[in-house]
Amino acid sequence: MNYARNKIELEENGFSVLADLYSDYEVNGILACIENAERDGNSFLKTKDLFAIRQLIKNVPELTDLLFNEKLTELVSELSESEYFLTKAIYFDKPNESNWFVAYHQDLSISVNQKAELVNYSNWTYKKGQYGVQPPIEILEDTITIRIHLDKTDRNNGALKVIPKSHLSGIVRTDSKEWNLENEFICEVERGGVMLMKPLTLHASNRTTNGKKRRVIHLEFNKHNLTEPLVWLEHYETKKPAHNNVYN
Repeated sequence: MNYARNKIELEENGFSVLADLYSDYEVNGILACIENAERDGNSFLKTKDLFAIRQLIKNVPELTDLLFNEKLTELVSELSESEYFLTKAIYFDKPNESNWFVAYHQDLSISVNQKAELVNYSNWTYKKGQYGVQPPIEILEDTITIRIHLDKTDRNNGALKVIPKSHLSGIVRTDSKEWNLENEFICEVERGGVMLMKPLTLHASNRTTNGKKRRVIHLEFNKHNLTEPLVWLEHYETKKPAHNNVYN
């Protein structure tokens, strides 16, 4: 497949939507794998509005070959001229009765192995045994987010809303006047499709109003090593497209 158009959209607008990266059979296999996973430990978060699994590949390694099918491998390869690796994998389940919504924001934090006082690394957090930090802006600019949709997602069950081209303004205050809602675009995605996004793209999601689930696997890829002694908390190498699946 040719993903040249999606690469251009991602660079220019900060997002792009693709259909049919996964068949119904593949989506069912992914969901069954998650359902059968152990649900203990800090990486698992459950509230009435959200179920999430952090460090998804580490906690559910059986997902590796299911997620990195030939189409996704090819997509990652075509989106980047450099060697990109996976730096974050999270599963989100927004239940059909969820009242959870997320206001407009940028994704400014990465997960790392430890805390260290370094120039251009700021806004440290420590949640559920995991360090987060805002890295130098070039790391955020070069991050590629791929959101795999395991349910058809539209404006009624929490499809992401984005402000096109907002990633081109760097880090912005969400209460600033540098952007406005007139440009808002709702990224509706079919089951088995994906949404590509730059983390600096302003994005938000509404409450669920149609009683339908919104289950998503959120993957982030990057090409940079971090300033020593920091390393990515998750670091999984990807390979070039081939007939067999692609993970170490």
